[in-house]
Parts: sequence; structure tokens; C-alpha cells
Amino acid sequence: MDPSVTELVGGPDHLGGADHGYPTTAVPPRSGPKPPKLEIMLPVQGAQESELNERSYRDEPSDLSPRTPVPDEDSVVFSKLTYLGCASVNAPRSEVEALRMVSILRSQCQMPLDVNLSVPGVSEGTVRLLDPQTSTEIANYPIYKILFCVRGHDGTQESDCFAFTASHYNSEIFRIHVFRCEIQEAVSRILYSFATAFRRSANKAPLAAKAPPLTPDSDVFTFTVSLEIKEDDGKGTFSAVSKDKDRQSFKLRPGMDKKIVIYVQQTSNKELAIERCFGLLLSPGKNVKNSDMHLLDLESMGKSSDGKSYIITGSWNPNTPQFQAVNEETPKDKFMYMTTAVDLVITEVEEPVRFLLETRVRVCSPNDRLFWPFSKRSYTETFYLKLRPMENKERKSNSDTLYEVVNLESETERERRKTTASPGVLSSGSHGSTVPSPPEDDEEEDNDEPLLSGSGDVSKECGEKILETWGDLLSKWHLNLAVRPKQLPALVRSGVPEALRGEVWQLLAGCHNNDHLVEEYRTLITKESPQDSAITRDINRTFPAHDYFKDTGGDGQDSLYKICKAYSVYDEEIGYCQGQSFLAAVLLLHMPEEQAFSVLVKIMFEYGLRELFKQNFEDLHCKFFQLERLMQECIPDLYAHFLNLGLEAHMYASQWFLTLFTAKFPLYMVFHIIDLLLCEGISVIFNVALALLKTSKDDLLQTDFEGALKFFRVPVPKRYRSEENAKKLMELACGMKISQKKLKKYEKEYHTIREQQEQQEAPIERYERENRRLQEANMRLEQENDDLAHELVSSKIALRKDLDNAEEKADALNKELLITKQKLVESEDEKRRLEEESAQLKEMCRRELDKSESEIKKNGSIIGEYKQICSQLSERLEKQQTANRGELEKIRMKVEGCEKCSILFSKEGRLKVLSAPKEGSEEDTDEEKEALKNQLREMELELAQTKLQLVEAECKIQDLEHHLGLALNEVQAAKKTWFNRTLSSIKTVTGAQGKESV
Repeated sequence: MDPSVTELVGGPDHLGGADHGYPTTAVPPRSGPKPPKLEIMLPVQGAQESELNERSYRDEPSDLSPRTPVPDEDSVVFSKLTYLGCASVNAPRSEVEALRMVSILRSQCQMPLDVNLSVPGVSEGTVRLLDPQTSTEIANYPIYKILFCVRGHDGTQESDCFAFTASHYNSEIFRIHVFRCEIQEAVSRILYSFATAFRRSANKAPLAAKAPPLTPDSDVFTFTVSLEIKEDDGKGTFSAVSKDKDRQSFKLRPGMDKKIVIYVQQTSNKELAIERCFGLLLSPGKNVKNSDMHLLDLESMGKSSDGKSYIITGSWNPNTPQFQAVNEETPKDKFMYMTTAVDLVITEVEEPVRFLLETRVRVCSPNDRLFWPFSKRSYTETFYLKLRPMENKERKSNSDTLYEVVNLESETERERRKTTASPGVLSSGSHGSTVPSPPEDDEEEDNDEPLLSGSGDVSKECGEKILETWGDLLSKWHLNLAVRPKQLPALVRSGVPEALRGEVWQLLAGCHNNDHLVEEYRTLITKESPQDSAITRDINRTFPAHDYFKDTGGDGQDSLYKICKAYSVYDEEIGYCQGQSFLAAVLLLHMPEEQAFSVLVKIMFEYGLRELFKQNFEDLHCKFFQLERLMQECIPDLYAHFLNLGLEAHMYASQWFLTLFTAKFPLYMVFHIIDLLLCEGISVIFNVALALLKTSKDDLLQTDFEGALKFFRVPVPKRYRSEENAKKLMELACGMKISQKKLKKYEKEYHTIREQQEQQEAPIERYERENRRLQEANMRLEQENDDLAHELVSSKIALRKDLDNAEEKADALNKELLITKQKLVESEDEKRRLEEESAQLKEMCRRELDKSESEIKKNGSIIGEYKQICSQLSERLEKQQTANRGELEKIRMKVEGCEKCSILFSKEGRLKVLSAPKEGSEEDTDEEKEALKNQLREMELELAQTKLQLVEAECKIQDLEHHLGLALNEVQAAKKTWFNRTLSSIKTVTGAQGKESV
């Protein structure tokens, strides 16, 4: 194998779009003991940095067996063209990317192929590549699959080139095909023919064309109707829900907004135009009444990109009461039915047509992880619409409807009717009496589509005894991580429990103490990678069958991109290797991205995988040689058969070694292989490879060259979707004993043969090979030099920009400094002014304080005088009262001493009631009474005056006490409010000035 060529494609297989996994020699187009020598090679820069090494890992089945001459059709044939090759593109309608690929292929193609190009005149035709000598078809591309055409710009080297992009694998992959014209002016004519084919329709065929003969079923129109359910994935988009292959039931989640997508395609008879959809309906259950159907909100209706089918989309809110039955979790191992209907108005049919689809659904727990489905995501049903042409008298005008509906029957109803009519076939047709299996599921079993990477479901359920055994082993292992437990290899050969794989893989790889790698990873992901475009291209096709990686820009693809980018920066010598993304994806499914990066580094450096990519894949060729020697020893008959076919190990085993079986095989088998790899080393790959060859020996012995390659590509991976088959294979692989001594012997033998070949090689060939190797190294170094120059220029620009920013920032800081200084001067002036005001306030406070003290003294003297007056008045009052009491006592003594008066007054001084006096003494008594009364009145008057003086004295005392209290309150208030506020304001001002000065 020429090490300078990283993608060699044999003959028409390349033109037809067949991909070959890794560096291989050309694949001959037919079997035979001596394959043909014809080779078409697309040289590229290198295995790690190729722009064109588009190994899609989705190998297409080659339908390019020897061609027959092209049948006559309405087309234009262009000659003197050269086919330069093809490459995968991510943006099929991007002119920039297309022109870039045209430039690369034109400059690097070393073995162009002369072809004739046939361009059809209608959109239903096919573009064909023809052999110039025999007019035999080499490859073909239907017009509806061609998405974009482009030509090189005038004045450039690519001005004589044109290209078109086409879809492959049901629009999963897009490739650009590049041609060069010997006559530059023909490029415009060719593109004009393409434009004509895009515009024209088969309906505009010449009138002389004869209509196909009518058949007995010419009044039956066949439609294929597919149902797809999409759910809100929480990222602002809707993704198709998975479908259980065994039960053909859609797996739904409760409470999620959903969309119903209906695809309608007519497959037979005259084409009928669908005018509009006026109703998309849904109901839980089956055999439901029309009144039980609920109308959904219609979002859109249009044609597909190929123009062959109509797409109707409606939104479905499952949280409404009428859909309660399909919004509650379904018991395990059970399912329910759901009926969907679409009402269509067909232009030439009198009445609307309703297509009814009954499907199984199962509502899963929100916590369940729904893996990529085992079968396709849509449910398809075939309908047979029988129409009857209307009589002219039944039509209102010549432009009205032409047909009326006689009958509409589905394939399921036909099968059920046949089963009911023929009881003898019940046993074989029992499945058709319930829910029909979609035809695409059967196709998936037997078709030539390879198994998508990331397929299969791996259960985390495990027996209690196994978990206990592993738990005991891990407990012991954690006590001494440097030594592996003795029983570990035996347990690993049986497979590590899925729930423990993340922990066990890290321990097996020795990543239990990898803090330095974790920290380095966080730094690496911030750096730029020179292989960023190759990484991005591979990320989109890594594990497309797995939910975690299927969404472009999702969490899975983002983490995968970071790991691959970090490794390409970490390992500068090897960088990113195509196929590395699959191994990283396997690790990401079991551990965080930091730990996954650490384990990936360990596998690449310590398990020998990195060596496979070094020295022009020399170590990889050695592995192929060892495998063939092991085959010769263990499976001699198969080895002899491969030898007769010319089938070498690198033609089918490249992907096995470079991706460790992760790219094509089901996940259950892939995880078990990684278990063994981390435990026993890379030699496990030989065990698995020999086991695969042994189990497939009988089938391979029946194949020819092309059949063998196809068998390795399609049936072999699909065979191990069954967990039981995968277990048997791994048991066989673990049971094989391949000694390291034997592998060393074969390695030594390989190097001896290589040395002999080099010695026997003609000098010119050796020099040419060395020249190619040096050219590769030169191109790589030039690329590295360009990258470094670009990085240097970018660094200088960045530094200049940083310097400009720094200067701008310095100017801004200087301006701020001047402003700050000005503010400082103003603050100092303000401080001086405030200090002066503070001194004035202090002086004013001192004066006010002195004034307050003098007033307090004055008030104190007034209070003292008031108290003195009060005491004097009290003493005077007491003396007056004492004197009054003495006077009263004297009067009482006089009254008691007087006989007459004692008779009139009692001891208390009150008048006594006396008997009538005698007439003789009445006058004397009256006079005495009058005198006593006058004396009494005087005494009472004097007593009243004394009391009045006492009251006035008490009032004066109260008034003085009130004034004293007011004076004291004023003094106290003055001390607490005005004085205190003044002092606090002074302190605040002086404190603020102190801070500004600091």
C-alpha cells in the first residue's frame, strides 16, 4: 500500500459514492484470482489533516456492478470532460465551500478519469457518467438528488471546472462531484443544461408521446401515508420520538408538547394534485367515531425537497383533557392505540379524502432514557383509492371534478379481509390482523444499508449477586489502587455491569488520580486547533443513532468536540485522528468529559493505539500482517479463500483496528470490547477479529470479492444487534489464546519481509516512494509553516490591538488623573473653608454656652428668691393661723367665762336654741346679740381675708414653680438639641475633610 495515499477508491465504486473506511488499496470491481489493476486515487495531504479524507463510516452498498449501455432518453451528452473526484460537504448549497473543494480537488488530483456526461432534459431524468469508449454507464445521479451547481470564477485556475452536489443515503450525506472541461467555453453550456433540467417537468413531454396502456386497476390510485411524531426536546426544537421495534409502538413522554407530521405520496396511476389539507385530527384508541376525533392546529403544508410527497404538520398539546389517556404513564409491558386522520382536498376528486392511521403508543416515565430506536421512526401505511370517472351530465362544468370516490381501503384492511376470508392462513397472517408492521422494518433487516454507529440499547439492569461480587472487588481495589485484584480478569471477560463501567474503566486505565490531566484539559479547550474543520466534520457523523449525539450543537456533540479538540492540541505529533471521535463518544457515555479525556489519553499513549497512526501507518500494516498469519494458523481454509480472491486484511479490518470496533458495531458489543481492551491490552483486537472471522466463515466462503466486502460492511455488524449473539461472540473471543510471543514473532517476520522488499525494490521506485514521502512531509511542514505564519501574524495583530487598547486606556487614565487632581485642589479649598466655618461655629457655641450658663445662674437666683418668699409666706401664714387660733381661744374663754354668753354658745362655738326670754330682759338680750353678731362678722371677715391671702400665696408658689420648670426644660433642651446637633455637624465636617485629604 502506498503510504502517501490515504483514500484510494477503486473504479466506479468511488464515482457511485461508496466510501472506504481507512487507508486501503484500490478495491477491484469484480471477483477473481487477480483483480484488475485499474485504480483511481485521490491523493491528500495526510491521514490526520486531510481536507478530502471523507471517510463517512456509513459505507454505502455498491450497486455499480458492470454496467450496460445507457438506454435512449431525452438528454444532452458532453464529451472531453475529466472527472477529478468527489468529497463530502456539510453545507451542500454553500458556494464558498463548493468552490473551495473544487480548488482542492483540481490542484491535488493525480489520476483524473476521462468521462462523458449525459444531462437529461427533464427534472425526472438522471445525470449519467459514461465511459468515452463504450458509452457504458459508470455512475448515475437522479436530478431530484442534485442540490446545487457551481463553476469556477473567471480569471482563476478553476475557470474550466464545474461541480454539483448530490445527496446520498436518503439525504443523510452530501457529496460534491468535480469535473474539468477541455474546452472552457463548454462549462456555461453544461450549466445551462442543468438549469433546463431543473425547470422542465415531465408533464411537458411532447404531445406525440403515447399514454401508457390502461390496466384493469387503472381506476385505483395508490398512496403511501407515513406518520411521524415529534416531541419538544427542551432546546427549542422538536425531535422525532423513538419507536419500539418489537411492538411497533411510539414511545412518548407525558406533558411534552408534540407535533404530528404526515407524509403523503402517490405511488401509482395518474398523478393527482392535492390542493389543501383542511383537517388534521387525533384521538386516543382505535375504531373511534368521527365525533370522537379532535382537531389539531395545522401549522404547515408543503412539498418535500424532491417534490414527490406532501408534508402536513400540526401541533398537539397533550395536556388538554381530551388527550388525557395518551398523557399518562403506560404500565410496563403494555401499550395503547392512537388514531390519526388527515382530510385532504384533491383537485380532481369531488369529495374530500380521509386517510386514517391507527398506531400503537406507549407513554414512558419522564425519567426513562429513550435510546435511539431499533427501527425507523415513522409508521407507514399504504392506501388504495378507487375512483370512478363522472359522467358529463353529472358535472356542473368542464372544469369541475372528474372523479368520485368509490372506495378507500388500507393495506391493513385488505390483509384483515383476506385473513377473515381464508381461516387457513390465520397462523401466518396473525400479525396483519392487529397492527401492521411497517414495510421499512422488513427492509431494514435485509437491505444493504449499513448499521448506523451508536445503535443498540444497553440495559443497566444486573443480577444482585454480580453487583455484590463487583462491589466487594471494588472495595478491596480502592484499598490498594496500584495492584489489580486477582479475580478482575475473569469478571471483566464476562462484561462489566453497565452501571459500574465509568468507575471501572477509570481504574483500569489508571486515571484514579488524574488531577493534572483534568486541569490541563480545562486549559487545552481554550486553545485553537489546526484540525478544527476535520473535527467538526467528523462530530456530525459520530454515533448518529444515539440520542445524546444526534442533535447538531447539542450537549453530546459539544462535549465530543471539546475532547477531540483538546487531544489534537495535547498530542501535537499525531493530533486528531479520524475515528478517534468514536472512542471518545463511547467514553463520554460513561463519565464526565474531563475524565473521558484522561482515559482517552491513556488509551492512545499506553495501550498502543497511537502507534497505529505513526510512521505512515507502518504499525497498522504490521497488525494486518499478524492478523493474516493468525488466520493462516487458525482458519486456513478462509485464509486460502481470501488469498484466491485477492482480499487482504487492510481491505476489511482497517476500521476494526483504528476505531477499536466502535464505529459500526452495536453498543453492547462495543462496550464489552472496551472492557477487555482496558484490562488485557490492544491484543484483544486480534481475539475479536478472529472470532468474527470464525463465526462468519461459512458465509464468507460462499462470497466473491465484492460479496465479501459487502458482507463485512453490512451483515456482520447487524448480526450482533442481538445481545445473545454478541455474548456468544465475546465468549469465543475470550476463549482464544493468542500469546504475545507469537505476535512478536509475526512482527519480526513482517519487518524482515519489509526490509527484503526495500532491498529488492528498484532504485527509481524507492526514490519515487521516498520522494512522495518527502513531498508529504514538505506539504505538512509547509502547512505547519503557514499555520505558524498565520498564528504569528494573528499574534502581531492581536498584540498591536492590545497595545492600541493599552494606549487608549493610558490616555483615559491620564485624563482621569488630571480630573482627580483638580478635584483634590477643590477639596482642599473646601476643607479650609469648612475649617473656618467650624472655628466660627465653635466660637458661637462658646458664646451661646456662656450665655446659657449666665441665664441658668440668673434663673437659679430667681428660684432661690422664690423659695425664700414662699418660705416667708408660709411662716407668716403659720404665725397668722397661730394668732387666729389664740384669739379664738381667748374669745371662747371669754364666752365661757360670761354667764350670758355661755348660755348662748356651746363649747364648739355654735349658738344654742334658748327658750323664750322674759319680756323684761328682751331688749338687753337683743343688744347683746347684735354686738356679738357684729363681732362674729368681723372675725369671719378677718378669717376670710387670711384664707384669701393664703390662696394667693399658693397661687404665686404654683406660678413660680411652673416658670421654674419651663426654665429648666429650656436649658435641658438647649443642651440636648441645638448644642449637640452643632457639635455633631462640626465632627462630620471635620471627619469628611480628613478622608479627602487622605
